[in-house]
Amino acid sequence: MDLLLDVGNTRLKWGLHDGAGWRGQGAVLLSALDGFADVLAGLGQVHRMLGANVAGTTVGGRLGAMLASRQLMPVWIQPQAEGFGVLNRYTEPARLGADRWAALVGARALHGGAALVVTSGTATTADVLDAVGVFQGGVILPGLDLMRLSLARDTAQLPYSDGRFVAAPRRTADAIVSGCLQAQLGAIERMFRLVGSEPNALCLLNGGAAATLAPHLECPLRVVDNLVLEGLARMLDEA
Repeated sequence: MDLLLDVGNTRLKWGLHDGAGWRGQGAVLLSALDGFADVLAGLGQVHRMLGANVAGTTVGGRLGAMLASRQLMPVWIQPQAEGFGVLNRYTEPARLGADRWAALVGARALHGGAALVVTSGTATTADVLDAVGVFQGGVILPGLDLMRLSLARDTAQLPYSDGRFVAAPRRTADAIVSGCLQAQLGAIERMFRLVGSEPNALCLLNGGAAATLAPHLECPLRVVDNLVLEGLARMLDEA
């Protein structure tokens, strides 16, 4: 069995893969990271570990200590200029986030055509992958919750409260939720135009807010549980 880790800004997502498919997946909040030790204890025999870490060296060090207790050597990926069917056209390829690189590799493995690769978590990223596997670039914007939180934090009379999506809101709470959601949808749909003319182009959507965004997106869409883990599995498969 192989252990794959996607260490994001808020959560650690893990997957156990046997080379043919997933044998288990789960998530742990970084605020409760010590709980991952219990997850590790229940995984059985693990031969290799590969991960993408954008949470920083402190979190990476804590995880390294936990993995060492299981005689596992942590291996953290670094973005490449080219690999696994993807050509990275970032101006400085090494400065692309490891999670974005893994998600692009996962997207290429799951869908052979052009794709807009969207991860909707603490931040939302929308990356353009053309039909021949060239990453052309992408955008980063605050995620849904971060947008709402910034309004509550930086304004005097706009609260962080529950609202609902409405086309023409008449309540402040609904206006905030609807405005933040419309901003996300608009960014994604505008970015999709860059691949939309390609045959079989898809928006591949993953992340914590995927279930909120998906019903409202007006573009060909496939929701994937975790593209980063899918990309990591592809990398291990070719190791």
